Amino acid sequence: MEKIKYSLLKAIDITGLTFIAPVVRLCYGEEPQVQLKKIGQWIIIPLIAVFIALFIIYDGFIVDTFKTKSGKLPTSSKIYSSYKSIDQLHDDEMAKQRAYNLSGEERVEELNTVDQKIISAEEGLKLASQAVKDQQKITDREQAKKVAPAEAEYTKLKEDIKTATAARDKELKLLSESITPGDDAAVKKLLELVRADDAQDTLDKEKRNLAKDKTNTIRIEKSLDLEERKAEETYYAERLAFFKIYKQLLSSKNKALIIDDKKQKIASYEEELSALTGAKALKRARSIVKQESVISNKEESEYAGSKTIWYQVRRSILCVFAGFFLGSIIAIPIGIFCGLNKTFMAMMTPFIAIFKPVSPIVWLPIILLVVMGAFPNPDKHPFMEWLAELPLIGVYKINPAFMASAITVALCSLWATMANTALGVASIDKDHMNVARVLKLGFFARLFKIIIPSSLPLIFAGLRISLGVGWMVLIAAELLSSSEGIGKFVIDEFNNGSSDSLAKMVVVVFIVGIIGLILDRIMVIFQRMVSFEGSAATI
Repeated sequence: MEKIKYSLLKAIDITGLTFIAPVVRLCYGEEPQVQLKKIGQWIIIPLIAVFIALFIIYDGFIVDTFKTKSGKLPTSSKIYSSYKSIDQLHDDEMAKQRAYNLSGEERVEELNTVDQKIISAEEGLKLASQAVKDQQKITDREQAKKVAPAEAEYTKLKEDIKTATAARDKELKLLSESITPGDDAAVKKLLELVRADDAQDTLDKEKRNLAKDKTNTIRIEKSLDLEERKAEETYYAERLAFFKIYKQLLSSKNKALIIDDKKQKIASYEEELSALTGAKALKRARSIVKQESVISNKEESEYAGSKTIWYQVRRSILCVFAGFFLGSIIAIPIGIFCGLNKTFMAMMTPFIAIFKPVSPIVWLPIILLVVMGAFPNPDKHPFMEWLAELPLIGVYKINPAFMASAITVALCSLWATMANTALGVASIDKDHMNVARVLKLGFFARLFKIIIPSSLPLIFAGLRISLGVGWMVLIAAELLSSSEGIGKFVIDEFNNGSSDSLAKMVVVVFIVGIIGLILDRIMVIFQRMVSFEGSAATI
């Protein structure tokens, strides 16, 4: 048991998840009071802070205080509902893809099942629609009761203002008629009254607007019960639409059925061909070849569904690692030479100083133009065709926008790795290098036996920073280049402007943050595996 305990603690230390260590120690009965105190400090208090921030400060204050062009900020429950909606869309697309490729008895069984689901969804939609109508009547009645006093107040205010305005106009008319030429005092009094009348008109207008806004606020106030009924109706409508498309993919649009239908046509055409001659035979032969071409294309085809969030997340991760590895390949050798040779370091300093602060927003258009120039017809370029045929990668359809995003990530993230590599190489103990000279080790022997192993802790510290920077840069690069990925998902939702678009964008904030945390933990593991005990780089 002790062996398991120390193995767990070692794994926790390597991953940097040290807040879990007190839980393990407590399970093994090691200083319970001390471990409980640490659990409270590192687990319970942070969870309470999250609860306060999310449910008390955000839901209780920020949501009601700040408004957007689309209305209120989404509550935490709305954000969670949007997450479930995004995840459901992904599951639906996977189900459609499976239905498109199903064949044989499995397809028939699934077709029978979906018929029952359609009936159930239709019944649910019918009940939900009736519930919306009933709730709408209740809401209208309640709203009418609330609006009536406000409208009465508004009507009375208008009448009062109208009466007061008429009285002032009458007074002004009488005064103006009583003025005689040369009566400066009367003229002065008239001007004062006109100014006062104008100011009063402005105040009356503001009062009318406030009273009208009060009425309109009551009218547009949303009923939570009605919103729930509408959400339920929308759910059943979406499920029904999905099941109908799903049925089509199992029947009229099913890959196997279409191929079987074409094969049957070919068989009938071949029978007809044996009895034909001349132009008719040629026409029928061409029809057979055409059907064979359709079968060939259909056998190679895949279901062309919409790109879901999890597909875009995987594509973004692939893109960031492509840029990260490209940047590392450039940064590490240059960093090694900078650390070994002060002259080379002096030569590289101007380039580093100039290009390091450049924003990804500046790099991306330039790189995009260069990449598009290199691949004017990417669909037919041999390199792109080779990438499309690669296992695991081909499904993500690498294109110039993807490559431009990856190169932008590389150019913006390589500087931390380069600087840390140079620092690590320059910090190597001189005794190690002197021993290498005594042993007459060649350059490559020194490089792989002394320089790189001694510099690894700081190199991985730089790689960790670079990966974090690259992940931040990528989202902006995808957003601007319209490359499929998380950035494109965000801009699509922004342009969509639907009622739950803002909530979905908030969901993406959490997805990006969690993935960034996971990537950082991965780099921490590698960093600690190559770091010396107690080294600053292991923090």
